Amino acid sequence: MHSFAIAGLGTTELLIVLAVVMLLFGAAKLPELARGSGRALRIFKTEVKAASSDDDAVRPTS
Repeated sequence: MHSFAIAGLGTTELLIVLAVVMLLFGAAKLPELARGSGRALRIFKTEVKAASSDDDAVRPTS
């Protein structure tokens, strides 16, 4: 049986982290928190791609 693991955390640890997050932020704030995190991740990915394409444009190819 395969266990669900992210960053070395098992299922039990992930459930505990989720419970703590729900206690800290409340169930009503979780969708807003997830939306904000998604927006931040999209912006970060766009900036990384832009920086990478700028680097490629500056570097001469051999």
